[in-house]
Order: sequence, then C-alpha cells, then structure tokens
Amino acid sequence: MKLGIVFGAKSFEHEISVVSAIVLKNVLNEECVFVFCDSLREFYLIESKNMKANFFSKGLYKKSKKLTLKQGGFYTTSMFGESKINADIFINLIHGMDGEDGKIASLFDFFGVDYIGPRLEASVLSFNKELTKLFAKKVGVKTLDYEVIRREDNPKTSYPFILKPLRLGSSIGVSVVKTQDEFDYAKDIAFEFDSDVLVEPFVENVKEYNLAGCIIDDEFKFSIIEEPKKSDFLDFEQKYLSFSNEQKVKSADISKELEDGLKNAFMKIYKNTFEGALIRCDFFVIDNEIYLNEINPNPGSLAHYLFDDFKNIIISLSNSLPDKQNINIDYKFLSSIISSKGNKI
Repeated sequence: MKLGIVFGAKSFEHEISVVSAIVLKNVLNEECVFVFCDSLREFYLIESKNMKANFFSKGLYKKSKKLTLKQGGFYTTSMFGESKINADIFINLIHGMDGEDGKIASLFDFFGVDYIGPRLEASVLSFNKELTKLFAKKVGVKTLDYEVIRREDNPKTSYPFILKPLRLGSSIGVSVVKTQDEFDYAKDIAFEFDSDVLVEPFVENVKEYNLAGCIIDDEFKFSIIEEPKKSDFLDFEQKYLSFSNEQKVKSADISKELEDGLKNAFMKIYKNTFEGALIRCDFFVIDNEIYLNEINPNPGSLAHYLFDDFKNIIISLSNSLPDKQNINIDYKFLSSIISSKGNKI
C-alpha cells in the first residue's frame, strides 16, 4: 500500500503542516507520495529528496510538477495527457484552515479519494472550539465554563482567564490574562487571527494529559498517555517541539482509575464521529474530574511520538476506513415521468 501525504494549504498553521510532513516522512521511513498545497491552493508533487524546510521557504517547490485533484485522485498533465499519481490512500496532514475545517475532507469525499483524517462533520465540530464544547456536552464529557466574545465585548469571566481564537490550533494567539492591562494586549493578539475569541477561566497548576487513538476493525487502539511539560499553559513553542521531535515520550505516571477515565472520555468523543481519523484529545484533570480541553483532529505528525508501533497503526487504519455509501442513479423516476407525460417535461 502506497501512502500519500497532503500538507501545507492556506492557513496560519501552514508552516506547522510542512514540519509535520517532513517529520512523518522520516518516521514512516518508506517511500510515500508528497502533495504540497501552497497558499494559493495550488497542488504540487514533491519528490521525497526535496522534503526539507528550505525547499518550501525559498519557493523552490514551484519548480515541481503541478497536480490537479479530480475524480479518483491527483493527476499530472503533460503533452502526452493526464497521469494519475500512484497513491492508494492519502493522509490529511493539513493543520488549521483548509485541513481541519473540513475543506479537504469535502474535496476527497466529492472526488472519491480514500483518506485518513476526520470527515466533514467531525472536522467542523473540532475546528470551532465552541462547537467542540457543545459536542462534548452531548456525548457526556465535561468541559470548562466559557464565553465567546467579539472585539467590542468585555469578558464577564473573572481574572485570571485565558483567551483563545475560536478557530485556530497550535496555541497561536493564545494568552493567559491576569489584569486589565494584559487583557488589552492579549485581545489585540487574539483578534489578529479570528473574529471570535473563546474565554475560559485559567486554572493554576492544572494537570494536563494527552491521549491519541483511533478505531481499527471495531476496536480502539490507544497511544500512551502523555503528561506534557509546560509553563502556565502548553504554548506554541512547546507544542512545536513535541511533535517535531522524532523521539518517543514517556508514559504519564497515573493511576489505573485515571487512565481508564481518560480512555473512556476519548471513546465518547471518537465513536460514531471520528472514524477514519487518528486524533489526539487533550484533557484537564481538576479535583479528580476529567475535562476535555480540545480535540486535535490532525495532530502534529499524527502524534507519532505517543505510539510504540506507529507505522503499524497507520497501515492498519488504512485498511479500516469507513465504508463509502454507494448511490445508484438509474433515472427510473425521470423515465417514468417521460413515459407518462411524453416530452412535455
């Protein structure tokens, strides 16, 4: 089975996606097909040897073959006609807008392309932090209290609180706010990235745990549970360093009861919504209660560093994707109308 990796696209997290793809290439350690989407949403076929940061930062990718996405996959065009690139299943590794908001999932579904990644509805629910909270509540997983503000609003939440752009990941634009002066500055940062901002109470010294997984052959496959090292909160730099590091991390030293609780919360989030994707859920534990912090539908390099046998997980997931609905359009209804009405309709 040949895997294709789609990355880049028009997003504040574009460069994170590039790093993700480079790391995943090294982790999988096999020949994959790399499809880069630039900020103009043009697709390019990238040779494996060119999967280096400066190939993209210097714009050298523009010399690569252009691709067209159409029925069945990606195609190159030459004077001899069209040629479909050789990949059986694509991994959606686009972070943020275009990848995690459901656009690429919609295109893949529309053109009948097999892929690992969240489907449209799952993408929408996990991309918008307010919708994530409403979804978690529906499936019985707790979240912190919150409010959503626009630029002209003042939060009702008491200090200290945390500001998060509503539709963005990688902790970009996120700030902990403890005073009015800090709020004025943090608000300007957050609203650079979104027209809506989520406000949550900031809990000092909160315990945070990350858990990734997926369903393969109707059985949940979990990663280890990570307790990330952080300062006030897990910021952009810490997230970036965690998934760009190809080394595995240590499993959190927690009780069996907490481990089971985290896995149970993950299963409630995943089941009947995220099939076909490998996701990571980030949880808070406060006074022995588990709260969902956020869902990462396309975690950095697919959270490879949390798995003991990541390659086997990916290959197995490739063979356990959701069935496509086959709709047979035979025009019997139109034919019956034509036969009864003649050519009047």
